[in-house]
Amino acid sequence: MNNLNHLLKVTAVWTTIVYVVCFVVVAFYPPIRELFFQYALHTKIAVGTIDMNVGNFISGLIIWNIIDIVSVWLFAALYKSVK
Repeated sequence: MNNLNHLLKVTAVWTTIVYVVCFVVVAFYPPIRELFFQYALHTKIAVGTIDMNVGNFISGLIIWNIIDIVSVWLFAALYKSVK
């Protein structure tokens, strides 16, 4: 955990890869969202229409990268401070 900048870069790349794969899978097979809710979260949710466009893709990618980078930074800070 000595190189926090490297860890944050790897987190951003990993998040981007996972986000792109998920976005493409939902684009090609939309029912996967309902199946995920039903089998992974054990709930049934009607998600309605799917509005997928470039703006949603970019904003979602930015939001998820920010969430993950802040989470990993907090993890690293706690890892260093907790003995």
